[in-house]
Amino acid sequence: MRSNLVLGATGAVGQFLLPLLVAHGEHVIGVSRDPQALTKAVEWLRGDLFSAMPQLPSVDVVYSLGPLDAFADWLPRALDAQARAPARAAPMRILALSSMSAQSKQESIDAAERQLAARLAAAEERLFACARERGIACTIFRPTLIYGAGRDASLAPLARFARRWHVLPIPRGASGLRQPVHAADLATACLAARDVSATFGNTYALGGGERLRFDAMFARIAEASCAMAVPVPLALVRAAARLARGRAPGAGALARMLLDLVADNAPAARDFGYAPREFVAADVPGPASAGATAIGAKKRQV
Repeated sequence: MRSNLVLGATGAVGQFLLPLLVAHGEHVIGVSRDPQALTKAVEWLRGDLFSAMPQLPSVDVVYSLGPLDAFADWLPRALDAQARAPARAAPMRILALSSMSAQSKQESIDAAERQLAARLAAAEERLFACARERGIACTIFRPTLIYGAGRDASLAPLARFARRWHVLPIPRGASGLRQPVHAADLATACLAARDVSATFGNTYALGGGERLRFDAMFARIAEASCAMAVPVPLALVRAAARLARGRAPGAGALARMLLDLVADNAPAARDFGYAPREFVAADVPGPASAGATAIGAKKRQV
């Protein structure tokens, strides 16, 4: 039986990956900061990459679905401690999530975003270096906008606002292309790539199956939330952001509304058959909320 350690098991991608691993009949160890209900399917460990972590168990695959920089810092220490323990062996495989921000925010006008991009790129380098030194096959994914679990800080808040107020401002003229990727497709990608040797030591950009304009993405969310889409001039959006002082998108985010932030899925499709779904706006609030949205839509039609 294959043994899997999932860091970030309760996060957006983790909540889709765990059921897939269990369905394969594999041993699953989930790590969470908070206590989790005991189940026969998943063994839970409490740990926080930024503070205290349990000892790295002997497993076949490690999935890093949380903060990559924290994982890259923790892994060498965990492997060293594991090597000193009796009957312990290094994990045979690592699959880790980074972000397209490592590339898209390198030249941002926002200093904090440039620092984020540099931190992610450095974490990727440290992780690959650690894996090479210890003979571990490692693959890194750089997803675009993740949605589908209702936990992201980008699209889910928009859907919640639209459902509550039945209106959603649309930045008029925001023509930059976006490629939202469903968290379930990232979970599937983890399983599809883990045994493919062509992926060892490589980084893959992973976007969704559809590219759409920034304003069209907002409009799709409004429609799925049974809300009215209200076009707002970009100049007004920028003015409101300046007045909000930190409670609205920063200058870098506003500038990117006119830029294309998309991923080339071709390498992933070639190497491990990556085939993500098109953007499903009804899934943005998360599985439970999506059902409620559909019911609300039917009631409005009656």
